Amino acid sequence: MTFVHGKNTFVSIDGDNLSQYATNVQFNRSAESHDVTTFGKNSKVYASGLKDGTTTIQGIYDNTVSTGPGAILRPLVGGAAVPLIYQPEGTGTGRPESEVDVIVTAYEETAPVADMVTWSATLQHSDDVADDAQV
Repeated sequence: MTFVHGKNTFVSIDGDNLSQYATNVQFNRSAESHDVTTFGKNSKVYASGLKDGTTTIQGIYDNTVSTGPGAILRPLVGGAAVPLIYQPEGTGTGRPESEVDVIVTAYEETAPVADMVTWSATLQHSDDVADDAQV
């Protein structure tokens, strides 16, 4: 087993690279389970249901008018699904890549008095996640 440092993580949304502004990515997957227990059982029995997922991206705010995170993400809130590419080991042949369409459900900026302005975005996965090795 080899440990991987997060500093090389790559993330883009709708073709725009957010890596240079991001400090944290949480790529979450989940699935429903349905209780199908019948009479006579001593333990519950479950069947798998639909898969789901969300991604949260956080970072340091940059006020660049055309390419900063606010300029990229604000117009996407509540809009049509757009592609998200997540590469936890960075870019390179053979490294893992997950791609999924997402709906931007929230964009937030935080401005503390004694620190840098930060931002975060919440993305709802829409349809299956494609997991591949980069070529």
